[in-house]
Amino acid sequence: MDYYISGIMIVAACVFVLLIGAFRRKSEWIVNFIFRAVTGTVAIFFMNGFLVSQGISIAIGINPITVLTSGALGFPGLIMLYGINLYKIL
Repeated sequence: MDYYISGIMIVAACVFVLLIGAFRRKSEWIVNFIFRAVTGTVAIFFMNGFLVSQGISIAIGINPITVLTSGALGFPGLIMLYGINLYKIL
C-alpha cells in the first residue's frame, strides 16, 4: 500500500511541475491549443465530407473527446483518430 501512495505522490509532483511550466507560458499554450482544436475540428468536418463523397464510411464524430485530441496532439492526433476508427471497422 505504501508503494501505491508513494507512486501517486511522485505522479502528483510531476504534474505539479508541469503545471508550473505551463502557467509561465500560459497565454501562448492556450492560444496554440485553441488554434489546433479549431483547426482540427474543421479538418474533421471536411475530411468526413470528403470521405463520404468518395463512398468511404470512416467518419469521426465531432465531440469533446475528438476536439481535445486534435487540440492536444494536432494533425498526428487526427491521423490517430481515423486510424483507430479504421481499425475498429476492420
